[in-house]
Amino acid sequence: MDLSKNARRAILFAVCSVFALVRVWDLTSSCLWFDEIFSVHAAEHSWDSLFGFVAQDVIHPPFFYFLLKLWIAAGGESLFWLRFFPFFFSIIAPVPFLLLCREMKLRFSTVLIALSFFAVNGSLIKYAQEVRMYSLFLCISLFSMWLFARFFNRGKDFWLLTIINILLVYTHYFGWLLVLSEVVAILFLQRIKIGRVLLMFAITLVCFLPWVFTIIRFSAVNSDIKQNIGWIAKPGFSSIFELAVDVIEPFYYQQSSAEPTSIFLISIPILLLIAAAAIVFSTDLKNGEEKSGIYVLALLSFVPIMIAFIASWLLPVSVWGSRHLIIIFAPIMILIAVFLTQLKPKFMQIVIVPLVFLLFGVAFVIRFNNKQPHFIWCAWENLAADLRTGEKDSAELTKIYVFEDLVAYHLWFALRDSDKFEVNVVKGVGGLAEDTAYFLPRGFDDVKTTDENVFSGDSFWIAFRAQAWQPTSPPLSNLISKGYTPGEPLFLEAGNEKAFLVEVKKTER
Repeated sequence: MDLSKNARRAILFAVCSVFALVRVWDLTSSCLWFDEIFSVHAAEHSWDSLFGFVAQDVIHPPFFYFLLKLWIAAGGESLFWLRFFPFFFSIIAPVPFLLLCREMKLRFSTVLIALSFFAVNGSLIKYAQEVRMYSLFLCISLFSMWLFARFFNRGKDFWLLTIINILLVYTHYFGWLLVLSEVVAILFLQRIKIGRVLLMFAITLVCFLPWVFTIIRFSAVNSDIKQNIGWIAKPGFSSIFELAVDVIEPFYYQQSSAEPTSIFLISIPILLLIAAAAIVFSTDLKNGEEKSGIYVLALLSFVPIMIAFIASWLLPVSVWGSRHLIIIFAPIMILIAVFLTQLKPKFMQIVIVPLVFLLFGVAFVIRFNNKQPHFIWCAWENLAADLRTGEKDSAELTKIYVFEDLVAYHLWFALRDSDKFEVNVVKGVGGLAEDTAYFLPRGFDDVKTTDENVFSGDSFWIAFRAQAWQPTSPPLSNLISKGYTPGEPLFLEAGNEKAFLVEVKKTER
């Protein structure tokens, strides 16, 4: 039975409402974490110093930080307002998504299933709530794909596509992979337009050159990209599998390395159903515009994956990452919807599509019944608040020594509006491990790096994380051997770790 236009609009509105609700759900249930703190820290710089500060970080262009600075100027730095920034761009994203589907002339059932995958995807929910550039990146990439489809089908909106692509590459370097995908699509499918699309590429490149020169200028100042992404493994089969899971995983997302990659009881059946539908569909692919549209979506989906995969093996460091490839989620979801809604014989659609939605429902129930975990990095904000309360009447500078850049950055951020605290990070203490993926920003000297020989004075505070309070283990044992006595610790527990903040004093003789 054909649905009326109003009924179709009502259904799409309902799915878009679900899209918004699952992204606002738990929006402020967790504190800002390390990378989000960097975002806010960058945006707090003056206009004169913002671009240099971001350039020293090397791995991200400045457009997101530029917009975030304006956002903070408009509404402040409350957790809700900061998290509303990525949420805002996430709820805009369905607009170009639906416009892309309309430009592809997809049937309503295909659009509905594609939008449903888009609405419930766990990774997209995660990045809609994180003060990083990925929600903005996704939104702009969808506008690029929609405008490219219009250019491909009708030769329209060339200049608007060019402007959007300039914003795209200024948001994330992987935006270049989408731009290259559009060039490849024209080269293989509509070569008559290759001159104009190469012009688009050239204009985008010329407009990007000022940032290239900025990077060259500031990267000479203690910048090493291996420090940023040297920890990323070169991709293999497991990386492709994890990316596939991320694209189809409903509601669930991995918040920390301590959590499982996926709920495989949900994701594996969905992957198998999609694979079956894709195999059946590929044996009955028609000619004409439908085939051309499928090829465009396929190129926009898989060219970025292929380039990222090859580049990760050829470059000195791997650039692979599902979050970097967020630009391919939407076109793959549309392809999946095409596979599911054009299955023949018809009974296969009647069986497979309800099974997929049933798995969506089970995934929602699992997510709803699981409490938001407590993360160790949130402990430092709360412990800093306790420290601030205890020291509010003190006129003396309170020194805090920590043993990880991650802890130092969180404590500094929580105390940055006070001149009564000094955070120092102590390196080289034997027996203490540190995650080197987290490091203090370059060009930032509010936190001093030193060694354990710096400990002096009658009293100071230390902050560290461990599984238990153990005076016989570092860093407590080191301080005790130097003649200090730890006091009663303040601590918070998260998972199998505890965050400790304790005052130590010179032992009286």
